[in-house]
Amino acid sequence: MFVLVVGGGKVGYYLTKELSESGHEVVLMEKDRVRADQIADEIGSIVVSKDGCEGSALAAAGANRADVVAAVTGDDEDNLVICQMAKHHFAVRKTIARVNNPKNEPLFKHLGVDELISPTRMILGSIEQDIPVHELLHLAPLTADFELIEAHLDDASPAVGRNPREIALPEGCAIVAIVREDAAQPILADTVLRAGDKVIATGRAECEPALHETLIGAFGGG
Repeated sequence: MFVLVVGGGKVGYYLTKELSESGHEVVLMEKDRVRADQIADEIGSIVVSKDGCEGSALAAAGANRADVVAAVTGDDEDNLVICQMAKHHFAVRKTIARVNNPKNEPLFKHLGVDELISPTRMILGSIEQDIPVHELLHLAPLTADFELIEAHLDDASPAVGRNPREIALPEGCAIVAIVREDAAQPILADTVLRAGDKVIATGRAECEPALHETLIGAFGGG
C-alpha cells in the first residue's frame, strides 16, 4: 500500500516511520525545509520538502497513485484542503485528517473526509470516563446538528423501570440503544431500563436539557 503523509510533526514522523518499517511504501511531505532535512537524515529520502496544500506538490509526491492520504499537520484548515484535493483532484480512495479543534469535525465529515483523528476528542473521552454519572457524555458528532450522547443511569434516575419507547422526548432526540453489562442491546418492546445501564441517545444540542432531566434528573441540579 502507498501512503502519502502530509505533515512532519511528531505524528507525521512516527506514522511515516512505522509505515515504512512495516513494509509499506510511504512518502512524507513537510513544507519546512529544515524540519524535512532533519527527518530525512533519520529515515531517508522518502521525505519531500513541499507544501501539501499545493496541488502541483501533491502531484509530484505521487498523490495520483496513493491509496491513502493522511493529512496530519497542526493546522485544521490545511488538513481539510489537503484531503479535499486528494479526494477530488487525485481520486484518492481514502483520506484521513487530523482534527485539532473538535468543533471542526462536522465540517470535515460534511466535506467527505473519510476518517478523522482528533487528539483533543480522544483525551476528552478519557477524561469524561471519570465524570460523575450525573452528567451526560458527548461521545461523538454525527452531523453538524446531531451528537451521540451517553447517559449512565443510577438508582435515582427517573428512567429506571421504564421502557425507552414510553419516554417522551422532544423532536430531534431519540434513544437508540442501551449498554448493559458491557454488551450493547437494541430497544425492544419489553426492554426495561435498570440502574447501571448506559443509555445511548442522539440529539441536537437543544435537546440536552430534556435528555438530562429524563434520564438523569433535573438539568443543572448536580
